[in-house]
Amino acid sequence: MAVTAAMIKELREMTGVGMSTCKEALVEADGNIEKAVEILREKGLAAAAKKAGRIAAEGLSYAYITDDNKTGVVVEVNSETDFVAKNAEFQKFVSAVAEQIVKSDAKNTDELFEEKWVEDENITVKEALTQKISVIGENLNIRRFKKFVNDDNGFLVSYLHAGGKVAVLLQFETDVKSDALNEAGKNIAMQIAAMNPEFIDRAAVPDDYIQKETEILTQQAKNDPANAKKPDNVIEKMITGRLNKELKEKCLVEQEYVKAEDKETVKQYVESVAKEIGGKVSIKAFVRFETGEGIEKKEENFAEEVNKAMGV
Repeated sequence: MAVTAAMIKELREMTGVGMSTCKEALVEADGNIEKAVEILREKGLAAAAKKAGRIAAEGLSYAYITDDNKTGVVVEVNSETDFVAKNAEFQKFVSAVAEQIVKSDAKNTDELFEEKWVEDENITVKEALTQKISVIGENLNIRRFKKFVNDDNGFLVSYLHAGGKVAVLLQFETDVKSDALNEAGKNIAMQIAAMNPEFIDRAAVPDDYIQKETEILTQQAKNDPANAKKPDNVIEKMITGRLNKELKEKCLVEQEYVKAEDKETVKQYVESVAKEIGGKVSIKAFVRFETGEGIEKKEENFAEEVNKAMGV
């Protein structure tokens, strides 16, 4: 029986095993999907299939920079429980995933999953993940990653908060690299972790974002009875003021620097650092991952689970 792409896709979704391995199993099973699942189970690759539907919203966000400061990555690898996130086996796997991404040309996780695993070229990254699920006993997932590669004027700094609840990777554009710049980078990365900005500055804010927020603020103003008798120009100024306040919170360099004793902004702090080290310094890029953000966590009811197990 001919093996089709649809069959390979179905088997992959059932087992979590890589495409090439699924194809090999289907060829061996002459196109019989159930037999192919058995073959994969016999090889120890599909033992994690039954765990694949369980929600993995815990885990670690991790940042890694190469010793030469040329490449940095931030990655989120999820587990089902915080207990597993503290497991040395899981943490070692997350570190290996980061090193895989450093050497990878993958643009997304689908491409990453199909690559040969950095620690064993006989299997893919997806198969390595599946094997780790079998060992640890929980559903795991490599959810997302971001990689920065420096040119001659780049300098990378990373920061991990609360043991991997939040990971930040910051990239400077600078002509001077020093311990003082690294310390400043740690401070700004901590700011990013705490204040969660979306943009570096106003120039980085998309026009459609400005338009959408303006429309929302305009509608809010119209729905407020207190504004019923205010002239249009007053309402317009009010909307502009509210938008500026919002952008000040969303743009990193306009935020108040949290470690400053006065009302110094992050931009002013960067300028003071540049003056101190005697060079040019600007923030080129940053990324912030918070473990589990955007994932709907399942609320467990222990009593219901016990009753279900007992057939009540």
